[in-house]
Amino acid sequence: MAGLSACGWEDSIVMAPLPPSKYFPPAESADEVGLVAIGGRLDPDWLLDAYRHGIFPWPCGDDRWPIPWFSPDPRAVLEWDRLHISRSLRRTLRKKLFQVTCDRAFGAVIRGCAEAPGRRGATWITPAMIRAYTRLHQMGYAHSVEVWREQELVGGVYGVAIGGAFSAESMFHLAPDASKVALVYLVRHLQAQGYQLLDVQELSPHLERLGARGIARQEFLRRLAEALPLPVRFGPPGKMDFDWS
Repeated sequence: MAGLSACGWEDSIVMAPLPPSKYFPPAESADEVGLVAIGGRLDPDWLLDAYRHGIFPWPCGDDRWPIPWFSPDPRAVLEWDRLHISRSLRRTLRKKLFQVTCDRAFGAVIRGCAEAPGRRGATWITPAMIRAYTRLHQMGYAHSVEVWREQELVGGVYGVAIGGAFSAESMFHLAPDASKVALVYLVRHLQAQGYQLLDVQELSPHLERLGARGIARQEFLRRLAEALPLPVRFGPPGKMDFDWS
């Protein structure tokens, strides 16, 4: 694995309170676009080590190419008290137009994220990524929220949970508002379970409208270090239900 870091970073960067990685240079050594390193493997040990150090893979869409690993600055997070639910979305939630579950169809959700309209052939969720995150799901680290309409999967979100930190990876929708419903259910669930940090990686207009914001990488790594030791569990698969009145 070749690390891509600025020359002399050891003398100029205050390191976050995280132990050294087995495989990666420090996240603080990322270049101006957030690239930390290129290469490595999508094995569970590599992926879990990356997430424990504020790093995530972002392939270029072809499994034959080396894997780029990123830690952007700023880093996008979604705070529980900043979640913005619009009037129209709240009406959708109150009407119970969808049924929502967790960890009932992880494979279908990650494939939906890879193959949703407009993404087929132009996604970073490659077959190797699907296999790798499915393995993390089988190990109890990757989780999904599914949104159903009349027993048809029409939306969802998935991500990686370690300690009290959850890194949301991707979401999709095949019906209006379905991905938003998945995300707000995820936020409420994480809050109820005692999670302290929801990482959404990079800020987009869609996430910003829901209340996400960017924070400095150093602040993100500090909060990650605080969240990782927490004895938090995602909980068992099943139906999800919250009061949206």
